[in-house]
Amino acid sequence: MPVRKFRDVSEMEENTWREPGTPELFRAIRELWEFSDRILRPRFPPGVYKHRTLEEAEDQRQRWEEANFKAHRDRLERDRKS
Repeated sequence: MPVRKFRDVSEMEENTWREPGTPELFRAIRELWEFSDRILRPRFPPGVYKHRTLEEAEDQRQRWEEANFKAHRDRLERDRKS
């Protein structure tokens, strides 16, 4: 997805909306998902998890988020070194 710079809002395209069901909409969604997957790559272990309390569920979610953030940080450091 190319990056475009504008000096003024008037230089931007007027119609950035895509009609529902059009190939352009599906292409834009696919590109956005691919971009976010390359940047973030969040991973959650498969399966169903049962918790006795809401706090236990929140703790599990927090551990997953921390692991995802650490993996993202590690990828950035690895990319900087190469």
